[in-house]
Formats: sequence, C-alpha cells, structure tokens
Amino acid sequence: MKISREVRRTARETFRLSLVDRRLDKNRVGEISQRLIAEKPRGYLKILKELARLVRLELDRRHAIIESAEPLDETSAANIADTLRLKFGNDITTEFRTSPALLGGLRIRLGSDVWDGSINSRLNALSQQL
Repeated sequence: MKISREVRRTARETFRLSLVDRRLDKNRVGEISQRLIAEKPRGYLKILKELARLVRLELDRRHAIIESAEPLDETSAANIADTLRLKFGNDITTEFRTSPALLGGLRIRLGSDVWDGSINSRLNALSQQL
C-alpha cells in the first residue's frame, strides 16, 4: 500500500501525541483513534492504518522473546526478566519459549535486536571460521 507524505506525516504526529514520557499510552491511542474516526479528516483510513503500524512496531520494540533449549526455572526466568526491565525500562513484556534447536544457552530478541548466546550459534560461527 502506497501512502502519501501527508498521511505519513500526520500519522507520525498523531503517534507522537500518543506518547507520554517517550512511552506509548494506550488510552491516548484510543482517544486519538476515536477522534480521527469522529472527525473523518481527508485520508483518515490511511492515517489510521499507518498509526496502527507505528503502534505495532512500538509494541514489538518493547516485547522480549527469550528462547532456551529447555524450559527455564522460575528464578532464572525472573532474573532475566528483571535484568531486561532494569536495562530497558519497566514496560518491557517478556515471553519465554522453548526451542530444542538451540542445544543450550539463550537467544533473546527485543524488537529488532537479537542477542544469541546459544550453543548452536557458536557452533555455526566456529564452522564458518574453519
């Protein structure tokens, strides 16, 4: 879907209005969306779609997926979650997954950043060097 500069600019401005202390406020997003729907400015559907995309990207940026070869015990999971919240803010949400392909270690994905400390990635790096 191709959108105009005006729509993209309006959606970015609207998105900025929904931030409080550089954090997304879901109440403001709802209020802004309802106001756009009520007022129906030119291209409001495209603005809403672009706003939804920006909100989805922000939510993904604040969601951590932690993968391990075997399920983590509660204390390890809590320590990892606390460390992420301490480093990146209290609004980080965490999701723990099990992936036997890792063989051991952890892979943490937070938005577009990935920290891969798995045995599988180390073996792949070693095979690339040889």
